[in-house]
Amino acid sequence: MSRLSNQQHSTWFVIVVAVFITSLLIANIIAVKLINVFGLILPAGTIIFPISYICGDVLTEVYGYRRARQVIWLGFACNLLAVTAIWGAQVLPGAAFWEAQAAYERILGFTPRLLLASFCAYLLGEFANAVVLARMKVLTQGRMLWARTIGSTVVGQGLDSLLFVSIAFLGTIPAAGLLTAIVTQWLVKVAYEALATPLTYAVVNFLKREEGIDTYDRDISFHPLGGD
Repeated sequence: MSRLSNQQHSTWFVIVVAVFITSLLIANIIAVKLINVFGLILPAGTIIFPISYICGDVLTEVYGYRRARQVIWLGFACNLLAVTAIWGAQVLPGAAFWEAQAAYERILGFTPRLLLASFCAYLLGEFANAVVLARMKVLTQGRMLWARTIGSTVVGQGLDSLLFVSIAFLGTIPAAGLLTAIVTQWLVKVAYEALATPLTYAVVNFLKREEGIDTYDRDISFHPLGGD
């Protein structure tokens, strides 16, 4: 019998959700810095954002699409709360002796266009990742976890990179630069997921054993808003 039958949310489920949301929030905060990794120019958020996808894979694989859908919307709400708080602190008048307003706005300030790009890319990418993994699990009858995690990341991170870069920078940088940015981020994030496959296997197997569940999403609605 599943331990989840005795409580709504297990301790392990809460831990995975916490790591998912923390990774998402940190990635969005540090993304303002561009880093050079082996000659590739990437947002600093790239070093931690793929962890949210790994957690998303774990949630869908172990607990099912319904739970993953709840967490994706929870992550969206938490990100919105963080952005609202940061913006509120920005517009409130600073103390007379505080001289770091310009620095605060430069590092933590958000433009409406970047926010729109971030929110849209997050929702489309995360939901695509969850749906692809859930459907592939049923089709493969639970075999080849590596193919499901990497395959869903190829789709999810591809859509995330495409949407974010297009909305954020279309018309401000040349088309060739847009394409390079999209492909570079996409390939780096997919490589990140592939390298993390042994860790994903270990976490998934541990949770399935501890929770006593292995969810298959058959005959459910994959609509982002529910309905099943």
